[in-house]
Amino acid sequence: MAAAPLPEGAPPEPRDSSSSAESLDRLYPAVGSTKPPRKRTTSQCKSEPPLLRTSKRTIYTAGRPPWYNEHGTQSKEAFVIGLGGGSASGKTTVATMIIEALDVPWVVLLSMDSFYKVLTKQQQEQAASNDFNFDHPDAFDFDLIIATLKKLKQGKSVKIPIYDFTTHSRKKEWKTLYGANVIIFEGIMAFADKELLKLLDLKIFVDTDSDIRLVRRLRRDISERGRDIEGVIKQYNKFVKPAFDQYIQPTMRLADIVVPRGSGNTVAIDLIVQHVHSQLEERKLRWDMAALASAHQCHPLPQTLSVLKSTPQVRGMHTIIRNKETSRDEFIFYSKRLMRLLIEHALSLLPFQSCTVQTPQGHDYEGRTYSGKQITGVSILRAGETMEPALRAVCKDVRIGTILIQTNCNTGEPELHYLRLPKDISEDHVILMDCTVSTGAAAMMAVRVLLDHDVPEDKIFLLSLLMAEMGVHSVAYAFPRVKIITTAVDKKVNDLFRIIPGIGNFGDRYFGTDAPPDWSDDEDALST
Repeated sequence: MAAAPLPEGAPPEPRDSSSSAESLDRLYPAVGSTKPPRKRTTSQCKSEPPLLRTSKRTIYTAGRPPWYNEHGTQSKEAFVIGLGGGSASGKTTVATMIIEALDVPWVVLLSMDSFYKVLTKQQQEQAASNDFNFDHPDAFDFDLIIATLKKLKQGKSVKIPIYDFTTHSRKKEWKTLYGANVIIFEGIMAFADKELLKLLDLKIFVDTDSDIRLVRRLRRDISERGRDIEGVIKQYNKFVKPAFDQYIQPTMRLADIVVPRGSGNTVAIDLIVQHVHSQLEERKLRWDMAALASAHQCHPLPQTLSVLKSTPQVRGMHTIIRNKETSRDEFIFYSKRLMRLLIEHALSLLPFQSCTVQTPQGHDYEGRTYSGKQITGVSILRAGETMEPALRAVCKDVRIGTILIQTNCNTGEPELHYLRLPKDISEDHVILMDCTVSTGAAAMMAVRVLLDHDVPEDKIFLLSLLMAEMGVHSVAYAFPRVKIITTAVDKKVNDLFRIIPGIGNFGDRYFGTDAPPDWSDDEDALST
């Protein structure tokens, strides 16, 4: 499917100035050859791009991706797609279409627009008067781009700057982005650095007519970036069009695939998706939810799972809280009782060492004492916070942290919205609390956050009142040293990822709120 590679040492086309030639030196291999253009291999709005993509039939989690082996170490690197093309050529739209058609979890879309350099005061003034060239390679922080992409490819989390196109500056806050199965990196200079090219497994150039690109840029810059029509046209004629001819169009020859007409070329996008699927199969990076669910039915529950003994008392409390006719007051009361038993059970699994104390009668007593440094509870909001009182009641001076994961209502993307963790948490045993776990998506994302704060995996205890077998297997497979503790495990998850027979939407029953029509058991964390 890929085109023939560019011959080594292709001579660069002479230019009028030495500075132009030097600016092309960072392209690899040399471009601008006088030879005929390469044969194309295919038939024939940009706002802040979504960071993560998912669909109703797949789950995305920013937890450890599935290509980690049973020892918790990475066995495969992510597959990176580079998407280049002129400004407003439709790169983001093509990327979104590819993601939708791929229909696989763990996909990241990374935009080059986030990596514009911080401008000096003089450059800020030039930008305000449309006299700064944002379409030159020197406008981008390639060192940060390369370092970021390398970490993402290794499955590690990164911090992404947020660029404000209205003020031409970076915002103070940065986004956290996690490693993925497939990474799509898009930008006008996506192929304009030889070190960056080495990180791209597939290079796609979106080729769109210049008149269409100008119309799109006018619409975007005026409606989304607060520009006026005169300023946009001035910038286009002075910088955008010359930069495309000099720096961007020559890189088309570096592409494995050229997509004429951009998002309108559905044939080309279908071919790209087929190729990426085949590459994922070769790398064994595909992860099919149905196959995973089927596999769960064939395997025993993992040894890292500990289930509270189902005594008549425990089963009686489950009967009450599972009953749809149970009043809210009773639901809260018996849920709290179960939480207390669950916390007590979890604490009994912490490491203890022998110690000797003297009783008031002057005799020695051979006892046990907690051998760790500190215990910290971390609740996944909102349902997880209901377990905090039970933890505080039985664990003196426990520290508490919170994690909030919500779905962006505009993009449908799960995002880490809030994080508050105690200092030096890396030395603690962490009790991670969520009331129900169906697919394990929220729990896995939370575990990954803890790992990124250097909490050892074997010091993480995931506690939940009720879990589905799918969620147990998913967490155990991704994090084989995390201890999973619950009061009950239900066998099934239906098409909407609801636990069957289940407990209902815990957060809504506990807090007395109304559940949305398409809720799932994990959605207390994913769409509060």
